[in-house]
Amino acid sequence: MNGLDVKREWLFWKIANELVEKNNYRLLKISSNQNEIWMENVSQKHAPVIRLTNHDVDWSNRLQQEIEWTARNGENIRTAFHKRNVKVQNVYISDFPPVDEYQFRLEKPFTSLDQKVEVTSIMILMNDWQNGVHQLNSLLQPPSPISINESSEDEATVEGLQQSVIQTSAKREETERGLFEFGKPFFTYIFLGIQVIMFLLLEISGGSTNSETLIKFGAKYNPLILQGEWWRFFAPIFLHIGLLHLLMNSLALYFLGPAVEKIYGRLRFLWIYLFAGFSGSVASFVFSDHLSAGASGAIFGCFGALLYFGSVYPNLFFRTMGTNVLVVIAINLVFGFTSSGIDNAGHIGGLIGGFLATGAVHFPKQKKLRKQLLFLLISLAAAAGFLFYGYRYSAANQGPDSVNILAQEYIQDKNYSDAQNLLEDYLSSHEGNALTYFFLSFAEMKEEAYPSAKEHLQKAVKLEPSFHEAHYNLALLYYDEGDYDQAKKEVEKALQYSDDKKYKTLLDQLESLSGSSN
Repeated sequence: MNGLDVKREWLFWKIANELVEKNNYRLLKISSNQNEIWMENVSQKHAPVIRLTNHDVDWSNRLQQEIEWTARNGENIRTAFHKRNVKVQNVYISDFPPVDEYQFRLEKPFTSLDQKVEVTSIMILMNDWQNGVHQLNSLLQPPSPISINESSEDEATVEGLQQSVIQTSAKREETERGLFEFGKPFFTYIFLGIQVIMFLLLEISGGSTNSETLIKFGAKYNPLILQGEWWRFFAPIFLHIGLLHLLMNSLALYFLGPAVEKIYGRLRFLWIYLFAGFSGSVASFVFSDHLSAGASGAIFGCFGALLYFGSVYPNLFFRTMGTNVLVVIAINLVFGFTSSGIDNAGHIGGLIGGFLATGAVHFPKQKKLRKQLLFLLISLAAAAGFLFYGYRYSAANQGPDSVNILAQEYIQDKNYSDAQNLLEDYLSSHEGNALTYFFLSFAEMKEEAYPSAKEHLQKAVKLEPSFHEAHYNLALLYYDEGDYDQAKKEVEKALQYSDDKKYKTLLDQLESLSGSSN
């Protein structure tokens, strides 16, 4: 290798070393003859990919062909890293420029047909390399400008620079891999086991779709939370409503949990999962009065943990899993908003809670005390704020649906006094709907509190005139009182909305009584 070749090799590896050591670039690939390297910045999301090549280009047309080839390779990188657009800085280290006119090839960036890859080219000529490096700095605008002072330019120095670039990049890749392999999954499988055990207990005790059983085991049920049963913010994480619900959440946890636990370690994962589940329950408590259960909030918290990873390591996130994570989150949220029976408030609460909880503990072996303290304070303040709002204002705005569901379960199980007490307690501070008064009247009829039952049935039909079951029950009460005319009016109203045979039978009886009295 003659002196000129050594100097060009030295400049080539010196620029590469400056980019790797001071500006967080890493090697993407290197040619077999080591005169061409591709580099990516691992910390700056919008920094360009760099193609650095060490050879002369004889003709302008050949230069254009190489620029177009560079754009095609840029497209491969864009696709592999799931990026929307890629900018490539194409840098030539050359002794001589092309022999024909070539400057116009470098004046404007070359853009691919789909406008997703842009290639800006620069040629650093050895007879004026200082000016070329200055031009490269102006194009890259790196945080630490490339600064090169002439020093020893022998083969040993070149080899040292080359090894430095390769080893530093290898260490950086090893560090990146280490981010995904800090711990081994443990609590993921513990939670999976608990979910299955609790599901079996629910099935044995009355069924996982039975509202009364779910409430007994700790499902999120606003009326009881308002009475002080705060543990219902945590218990629903381990309960599931039906086999399909269990299978879907268990499958999601099986694939998602280990990834998060490997990144953050066991204890951090435990905190993230439980706080996210708690956050999901709190959000559901504030924004929904429906009975709910499931690990969905905690699982969305795992997505939140991955989003936090993406906020700290955006390039690595999108190079590995980012696009898939965002797509899955979007699909789940859209499905939740467009389908009935899905507690999207719990999902969103879990997602946000998981993100905040992760920020509070950050990454293993990385201390960011001020940042962690800020995230912890925000997490606790948000939880306290939503709890305060929920206990103070949700109680006043609590709808009757969740109470009606439990009352119906009590009635089906013939626990009429429990249903009566539940509904009377609710109506003492809230306005019920027609179904609330109907269930209360049914329980009162079974408990032989007939005057109250009649009063509540009258409220039910007033709120919903087409409520034929209420008209029929009211007719029965009038029948028992001997007020056949009023009973006939009520059963006729019931028949306006339904042709139930028992309604016709009662009407026939009333007409026969009316006929005999005449």
